[in-house]
Amino acid sequence: MKPAIIFLCLLLSVLDHGSAQSCDGETFSSNRLYTTCNSLAYLSASLHWNYHPSNGTVDVAYRAQQSSGGWVAWAINPNSSGMVGANAFLAFPGSNGAVTVYTTQFSSTGPQLSDVKDENLTFTVYSKEGEYSDGYYTIYATLELPRNDTKQNTVWQASTSFTNGVPYGHPSGDNYKSQTNLDFLSGTAVSTGGNSRLHRRNIHGVLNAISWGVLMPIGIIIARYMKVFKSADPAWFYLHVACQVSGYIIGVSGWGLGIKLGKDSAGITYHKHRDLAIALFCLATVQVFALFLRPKKDHKYRLYWKIYHLAVGYSIVILSVVNIFEGFDILDPAKKWKRAYVAIIVTLGAIALVLEAVTWAIYLKRRQRESEKSHHGANGANRYGVREHEML
Repeated sequence: MKPAIIFLCLLLSVLDHGSAQSCDGETFSSNRLYTTCNSLAYLSASLHWNYHPSNGTVDVAYRAQQSSGGWVAWAINPNSSGMVGANAFLAFPGSNGAVTVYTTQFSSTGPQLSDVKDENLTFTVYSKEGEYSDGYYTIYATLELPRNDTKQNTVWQASTSFTNGVPYGHPSGDNYKSQTNLDFLSGTAVSTGGNSRLHRRNIHGVLNAISWGVLMPIGIIIARYMKVFKSADPAWFYLHVACQVSGYIIGVSGWGLGIKLGKDSAGITYHKHRDLAIALFCLATVQVFALFLRPKKDHKYRLYWKIYHLAVGYSIVILSVVNIFEGFDILDPAKKWKRAYVAIIVTLGAIALVLEAVTWAIYLKRRQRESEKSHHGANGANRYGVREHEML
């Protein structure tokens, strides 16, 4: 259980993210000057602006680190936080090699390719342009603040994914955290509720990694190897049941949270991850309730039940590990979390190999002793019969 506890502590700790560098001292082409700037917490980006209270407009310069073949975006969401409802400026390399800037509205978290187009926003945009230099994209724009409100929900993005020459898709991780509520008058920024969904995604990952990926394998190791030791009977059985039942309860909690996350992310479906999760839930439910149908040791169906129980159990563990790595690819956390889980799986595998060798040695030695006892017993009975015959 120690590896599971260590892994849980690691995953429940605060995930690291890159510290934002100061935006002071950044310069811009055409001698553009900005009075206020904010170093954004994620994606190596910063926002510079001049606010004009007389007409409620703002001149912005959004700068983000990116390869020349990638794209960046900055957006204002007038009515909510996050991507849904965002009015975005997208900068990417055009067909002529120059930087192209689209203004695009996003109405869902899973936009269609046809939704990524140059169109009017819900607020007035007076000018827009973009440039690429020294590993950074910069978007310049002059726009009116929605409702003449200086406090706005802002979102920013960066990726290298394209479809048919336009930006389409981005990774997870910090890309889901890149939003804040910005006051264009005071310059202060406050994190929005957008991190709440990421936090729930992380909890979903932790619950499933601990339950399906750690407790279930430990329960199988206990059942396979501890029962060989006579002194561990019946303790091994109760430990096995405790691991499997607790793993099932925690796993179902993570599964339910995954369903809720899916409902909250309309348009985004991770088909393989979802299908594996459904299969796991069904198999695990059948496996747990089969405990109540467990025949007695001398029952004629005991052998068939045992074969079924082993087959389903090992299937659950294999599917669990596969799906956990699918989850890592979706969440895209820091590499240390994936390495930590790999270390746990390798450790459990090594323990299983050692116990396999030890228990086989015990089993073979025990069979040899029983064979010798049986042989001696037969000889004794034969000698006794001879004596009895002689006496008669």
